[in-house]
Amino acid sequence: MKPVLFVGNRNYSSWSLRPWLVLTWGGIDFETKIVPLGGQGYLKRQVPEVLAISPAGTVPALHLGSEMIPDSLAISEWAAEQIPALWPKDSLARAQARAVVCEMHSGFSAVRSQLPCNIRRRAEPRELSQDVALEVERIQAIWTTLRQRFGGSGGYLFGSQPTIADAFFTPLASRFRTYKVGLTPECQSYADRLLTNPAFLDWQRAALDELWSMPQWDSV
Repeated sequence: MKPVLFVGNRNYSSWSLRPWLVLTWGGIDFETKIVPLGGQGYLKRQVPEVLAISPAGTVPALHLGSEMIPDSLAISEWAAEQIPALWPKDSLARAQARAVVCEMHSGFSAVRSQLPCNIRRRAEPRELSQDVALEVERIQAIWTTLRQRFGGSGGYLFGSQPTIADAFFTPLASRFRTYKVGLTPECQSYADRLLTNPAFLDWQRAALDELWSMPQWDSV
């Protein structure tokens, strides 16, 4: 049975984008189903349509027949079990990739809250809060260090092919574009690489075609 990935609104759901890219880059044959987010119960993880497919009350959720995986990192790890090349081959590089993915998965709360994912939007430049500025500095340090150590001339963090680490940072590249966050030339080059990846462009086209919006995120 073909895996089914349930995702939220493509324009806003950065959590959904990450495993969708991983599964796509891995060449895994899967089906995508969208569950519109927002409305009553959204902030409390009590949206009935989401609870119907994910007891955790969150998306993404990957259904594998009678089994369900409810977390973007867990979904990505499952995908890597099928397609090992989704992590770097070298053991040290692989460990570093896992480390920054975990940091991304659990951190950068200021960027998440003050620069919410909104692929369609183009906001005016703004002065970043100290918390956001520090997180942007840390993100750029990660990108620069990994590309210099492991990327070579490939364009991605660990070479010529994108990995799970690149998938987890793609929503940040989108956020930086939305809010016109200034990056170093090297980091801007990497962000541009992520945002011109064919799989991301497919996701972006679908986001632009969505008919619903979440006004609370369009005015932040």
